[in-house]
Amino acid sequence: MAGEARTLPTTLQIEGACLSAWPAIAVVHEGAWLWRFAHGYSKRSNAFQCLDPADDGDAEARIKALSALSRRHGIEPVFRVTPLAGPGVVAALDRLGWAPFEESRVLAMDLTAEPPAPAGDIRWLNPGDPRWYRAEASLSGYDARTLETLKTLLSLIAYESKGIVVHGRDGTPAAAALAVNAGGIGVYLNVVADKARRRQGLGTAVMRAALGWTREKGATSAAIQVVSDNAPAIALYEQLGFVEQYRYHYRRPPKA
Repeated sequence: MAGEARTLPTTLQIEGACLSAWPAIAVVHEGAWLWRFAHGYSKRSNAFQCLDPADDGDAEARIKALSALSRRHGIEPVFRVTPLAGPGVVAALDRLGWAPFEESRVLAMDLTAEPPAPAGDIRWLNPGDPRWYRAEASLSGYDARTLETLKTLLSLIAYESKGIVVHGRDGTPAAAALAVNAGGIGVYLNVVADKARRRQGLGTAVMRAALGWTREKGATSAAIQVVSDNAPAIALYEQLGFVEQYRYHYRRPPKA
């Protein structure tokens, strides 16, 4: 029927797209559990989680084993709790005293309708182009080690991706984002704008450019993850048409 709203992707489909869009350097599969490592760059790529609520047996032993694996690789154990973590997993984390922190929201939107065209000085670049990753690093305040890890992760993205930079009136990079068409779901990462140039529409411009590019590449829906206390970003994404689908948070073990 004309005008009928499309069904947005499921939690598992969004999780799969986001995990694929932002790879890790090392990955371990243990049943429906997934452990990821990326030299500490972002919690999402340095945590473990469960992708099937039914696979929650022997959770305490599995949490301890993957925690030991994390420590072996020099990162503190972190469990990412999404709606796909079964009740046995959550109960085990509670028994072990793992404390929750940093809640995030996962938003999605339909991409079948063409988004408004972006305005401004916008560059679409390959993510491996120094003009993109240097702009991203500068706006995000990355040190040299973090930048090297970023470059490594960018080289591991299997799906088609695009780095986007919006330049300000002075010709310097003012906002950046990474767009990935992950199997028909547009995923947007590393969205950042110059804090000194707020209220100039830079975030809107970079996101419209990212949405437009993924739609052109065949994506029919979009997903983005944002920390729950980032009210300005959430407001921006909701104005663009995103709606909340679910939330997740992290758990960490008690200090010894």
